[in-house]
Amino acid sequence: MKSVAGLLILGCLLVSPVTALAERADRDKPVAIEADRITVDDAKKLHIFEGNVQLTQGTLQIRAEKLVVTQDADGFQTGVATGGADGLAHFRQKRDGKDEYIEGEAERIEYDGKTDKAQFFLRAQIKSGRDEVRGQYISYDGKTENYLVTSGPAGTVAPPIPGKDNRVRAVIQPRRSPAANPGVGTPAKTAPGTKPPPQE
Repeated sequence: MKSVAGLLILGCLLVSPVTALAERADRDKPVAIEADRITVDDAKKLHIFEGNVQLTQGTLQIRAEKLVVTQDADGFQTGVATGGADGLAHFRQKRDGKDEYIEGEAERIEYDGKTDKAQFFLRAQIKSGRDEVRGQYISYDGKTENYLVTSGPAGTVAPPIPGKDNRVRAVIQPRRSPAANPGVGTPAKTAPGTKPPPQE
């Protein structure tokens, strides 16, 4: 397959949403892909992987039912992962320099190498450490590191539905714990031979 090098974009499906956080060493690792069927059209710069697709590059893992990669005339590539377990495409990757992982899923995950943007469509969820965002649509700009999460498709806000909670959800943990912030909630130490200050 002449265009195997072009398959490196598949790793970007995961690397892009968390460019600042993802394991940097993964970019230098080989990409291994398994599927039940592979279709290659070099004239159209098109690669299609179908059936229990599993991509691995270092700590990066992508699982989907179908993975489609295309390349434009300028060499920029786009990737689309769809389906999988419970109808969701999944990714997982270790955070750079930390012993924790970034995980995400959606019915469809799209990555545009030219704009460095990733989009997660329908039942979308991203977890980074203990933080988590959920919605029907998540967009991540790798250049600005900005997220957009909405309750409707493709950046729209869905109207309320009686009996159904379709609001966006986010859980963001505090960045500093009391143990990491000495002096907060701990008594001040006194020098030897001096009296501690009076308690109020």
